Amino acid sequence: MKLILVILRGGSCDKLIHQLLDADFRVTEFSSHGTFLRRKHITLLIGVRDERVEEALQFIREACPTPPDADEHNATMFVLNAEQLVQV
Repeated sequence: MKLILVILRGGSCDKLIHQLLDADFRVTEFSSHGTFLRRKHITLLIGVRDERVEEALQFIREACPTPPDADEHNATMFVLNAEQLVQV
Protein backbone atom coordinates (compact mmCIF):
# COMPACT_ATOMS: atom_id res chain seq x y z
CA MET A 1 0.00 0.00 0.00
CA LYS A 2 1.24 3.49 -0.86
CA LEU A 3 0.20 7.02 0.02
CA ILE A 4 0.68 9.53 -2.76
CA LEU A 5 1.00 13.09 -1.48
CA VAL A 6 0.53 15.67 -4.23
CA ILE A 7 1.05 19.41 -3.83
CA LEU A 8 -0.60 21.27 -6.71
CA ARG A 9 -0.51 24.82 -7.96
CA GLY A 10 -2.64 26.19 -10.75
CA GLY A 11 -6.19 25.45 -11.84
CA SER A 12 -5.97 21.79 -12.89
CA CYS A 13 -7.00 20.40 -9.51
CA ASP A 14 -10.73 19.87 -10.16
CA LYS A 15 -10.09 18.05 -13.42
CA LEU A 16 -7.52 15.79 -11.75
CA ILE A 17 -9.76 14.97 -8.79
CA HIS A 18 -12.63 14.00 -11.10
CA GLN A 19 -10.33 11.80 -13.20
CA LEU A 20 -9.00 10.04 -10.10
CA LEU A 21 -12.48 9.50 -8.66
CA ASP A 22 -13.77 8.19 -11.99
CA ALA A 23 -10.90 5.67 -11.96
CA ASP A 24 -11.93 4.51 -8.42
CA PHE A 25 -9.11 6.17 -6.50
CA ARG A 26 -9.87 7.60 -3.06
CA VAL A 27 -8.79 11.24 -2.78
CA THR A 28 -8.66 13.67 0.14
CA GLU A 29 -8.14 17.35 -0.74
CA PHE A 30 -7.13 20.23 1.51
CA SER A 31 -5.71 23.74 1.12
CA SER A 32 -2.09 24.44 1.98
CA HIS A 33 0.37 27.32 1.72
CA GLY A 34 3.93 27.43 0.48
CA THR A 35 6.32 28.91 3.02
CA PHE A 36 8.64 30.86 0.73
CA LEU A 37 6.19 32.97 -1.30
CA ARG A 38 3.08 32.14 0.77
CA ARG A 39 1.24 30.95 -2.32
CA LYS A 40 -1.93 28.93 -1.93
CA HIS A 41 -1.73 25.32 -3.01
CA ILE A 42 -3.98 22.29 -2.98
CA THR A 43 -2.68 19.11 -1.37
CA LEU A 44 -4.10 15.71 -2.25
CA LEU A 45 -3.74 12.49 -0.30
CA ILE A 46 -4.34 9.37 -2.38
CA GLY A 47 -4.27 5.87 -0.88
CA VAL A 48 -3.21 3.43 -3.60
CA ARG A 49 -2.49 -0.28 -3.89
CA ASP A 50 1.07 -0.91 -5.08
CA GLU A 51 -0.02 -2.14 -8.50
CA ARG A 52 -1.93 1.12 -9.23
CA VAL A 53 0.75 3.66 -8.27
CA GLU A 54 1.97 4.27 -11.83
CA GLU A 55 -1.61 4.65 -13.07
CA ALA A 56 -2.30 7.36 -10.47
CA LEU A 57 0.98 9.14 -11.22
CA GLN A 58 0.14 9.16 -14.93
CA PHE A 59 -3.19 10.88 -14.23
CA ILE A 60 -1.30 13.55 -12.27
CA ARG A 61 1.34 14.02 -14.98
CA GLU A 62 -1.32 14.42 -17.68
CA ALA A 63 -3.52 16.82 -15.68
CA CYS A 64 -0.66 19.00 -14.41
CA PRO A 65 1.99 19.25 -17.12
CA THR A 66 4.79 21.75 -16.69
CA PRO A 67 5.53 23.72 -19.85
CA PRO A 68 9.06 23.08 -21.18
CA ASP A 69 10.27 26.67 -20.63
CA ALA A 70 8.66 27.16 -17.21
CA ASP A 71 10.73 28.14 -14.18
CA GLU A 72 8.29 26.47 -11.78
CA HIS A 73 6.52 23.12 -11.77
CA ASN A 74 2.79 22.50 -11.38
CA ALA A 75 2.89 19.47 -9.08
CA THR A 76 5.16 17.90 -6.51
CA MET A 77 4.51 14.22 -5.81
CA PHE A 78 5.69 12.04 -2.95
CA VAL A 79 5.06 8.29 -2.94
CA LEU A 80 5.24 7.00 0.62
CA ASN A 81 4.95 3.51 2.05
CA ALA A 82 1.75 3.06 4.02
CA GLU A 83 1.64 0.12 6.34
CA GLN A 84 -2.13 -0.03 6.30
CA LEU A 85 -5.26 1.81 5.21
CA VAL A 86 -8.07 1.80 7.76
CA GLN A 87 -11.53 3.18 7.02
CA VAL A 88 -14.05 3.53 9.85
